[in-house]
Amino acid sequence: MGPARGHRLVPHTADVRIEAWAPDRAGCLTEAVTAMVESFADLAGARLHAEREFRPPPAADEDLLVAVLDEVIYRMETADELPLVTEITDDAGGLRVRWGVTGTGEVELTGAVPKAVSLHELRFGGDDRGWCGAVTLDV
Repeated sequence: MGPARGHRLVPHTADVRIEAWAPDRAGCLTEAVTAMVESFADLAGARLHAEREFRPPPAADEDLLVAVLDEVIYRMETADELPLVTEITDDAGGLRVRWGVTGTGEVELTGAVPKAVSLHELRFGGDDRGWCGAVTLDV
């Protein structure tokens, strides 16, 4: 898996595919959010405007990955904001996602903007070596 925590874009024919890994589930989800945003936006120079919180309903691990990434797309489309900073923690009641956000007008779009998270070839899980996930974003 390489470094203990990270992410990368993987070549894909028409869409964007990302991989993320970390020692724990919350860290891997955080890396997936970062990878998705970096796939289409340059955040250099963007300023933090607000903090947002999201608590996805309890679900299977793969469904949680989809829910968190879908929420980023939803907020981008409805509130014109993108996460600059992502902090995800396992809470007693499930996941707690906190974002420091910026306006979409403050970033340079450098790639195709995701429209949805595909369930095709979705992977997300952990073992004694850590957590990893892979997801395709429809653009």
